[in-house]
Amino acid sequence: NLMKWQTGIPGKPSTDWEGGLYKLTILFTEEYPNKPPKCQFTPVLFHPNVYPSGTVCLSILSEDKDWTPTITVRQILIGIQDLLSNPNNLDPAQREPYELFKHNKNAYRQRVLQEAA
Repeated sequence: NLMKWQTGIPGKPSTDWEGGLYKLTILFTEEYPNKPPKCQFTPVLFHPNVYPSGTVCLSILSEDKDWTPTITVRQILIGIQDLLSNPNNLDPAQREPYELFKHNKNAYRQRVLQEAA
């Protein structure tokens, strides 16, 4: 199916996500590239910007925010990889990871290290 891609996002070196390979599904619609693809982690990651469904909350994936038809799949993947180690506090998608990241970085870091293991 050319409209459904399976890939993996490697954790960036020298971050808490290092060593993990995070499975991602990219779903394209007939309206791509005018509308962004949906990107979803399976299994769902413990991350402030990943919805409980696994869908990634990233401005370049939102047609109401920063999506443009010129954004490439490579740019999307790099943006998601960067988001893992640099969560956006202004756009939370999961309450527990958001609260830990904001108020208890050590506990958040421990959960991330479990994800990367």
